[in-house]
Amino acid sequence: MKKRLLFLGPPGAGKGTQANLICQDQDLVHLSTGDLLREEVESGSSLGREAEIVMNQGELVSDELVLSIVEKRLSINSQGWLLDGFPRNLAQAALLDDLLQKISQPIESVLLIEIDDQILVERMLLRGRKDDNQEVISNRLKIYRDKTAPLIKHYKNIGLLNSVDGFGSVEDVNSRIKEALN
Repeated sequence: MKKRLLFLGPPGAGKGTQANLICQDQDLVHLSTGDLLREEVESGSSLGREAEIVMNQGELVSDELVLSIVEKRLSINSQGWLLDGFPRNLAQAALLDDLLQKISQPIESVLLIEIDDQILVERMLLRGRKDDNQEVISNRLKIYRDKTAPLIKHYKNIGLLNSVDGFGSVEDVNSRIKEALN
């Protein structure tokens, strides 16, 4: 199975759940950018302090700062990794590609978890999070489509994209993912 992976998919598609399962099964490091940012802040590192200032102002952490944190994690890891939540647009993809070339760890496969919007909305409403309402969910899906569609095309054009149907049980989707990554 490939060992340097990137997961794409809309909010509610199950990326985090599937990433955790694949990482446990294949002994990969799960690099979720949200988790990485929180860990850096908690560690009190210089990168974490810089990120905390930006996050406390309600701003988005810069691409360069996120990349520095990702680079730090990749440089101490040799068994393989799965990126989840980054890149979110073509500019970030270009920066990530440059970084991965520099450290000789190119992406081996990009996995897109596809699922019908109606099912996504139902899933997210069932999660019961206070920010999961119809209007917020619709907006998040629109932003995802606007920003991520070019990424999907980019990775497809360079021959890295594999798509799987995200509908079904966690086990069924996991089996499809493993098949796509072999």
